[in-house]
Amino acid sequence: MITVIYPGTFDPITNGHLDIIQRTARLFPNVLVAVASNPNKRPLFDLETRVKLVKQAVAHLSNVEVVGFLDLLADVVKERQITAIIRGVRSASDFDYELQLAHLNRLLTEGVESLFFPPSERWSYVSSTMVREIHLHHGDVSKLVPEVVLHALNNRKNRPHF
Repeated sequence: MITVIYPGTFDPITNGHLDIIQRTARLFPNVLVAVASNPNKRPLFDLETRVKLVKQAVAHLSNVEVVGFLDLLADVVKERQITAIIRGVRSASDFDYELQLAHLNRLLTEGVESLFFPPSERWSYVSSTMVREIHLHHGDVSKLVPEVVLHALNNRKNRPHF
């Protein structure tokens, strides 16, 4: 059975991520959304919370599973017998970075290919980094994230006040 993986930090999951997941779920019978621990990025939400938020955001998609992972993506790909890696690319600079990762992942997984999805025009400018920045400065991110994420952002205790 074909299973593809869409990995990311998802800190937080945005409507752009959700769009790629939904489009992927229409094309493939099984989609694994893999939430990376990635402590080097100093995430706003811990891994458990990010996994929970992604699960809630994709609950309407019956062929999507969500897991958190601490290892290399290549280890998850081999362990789960993944067919392909899905990556979103918004710009040429995204593509350059993702192309390097694709080559490395192909080597580390002994041939698993990466498929690049451009964002829908509506979400081409959205990133988790931008959402965090807007939110931390008390801006409105309600149109950029699923409702469960908006609630989680608004309920964070360590939100700085300027």
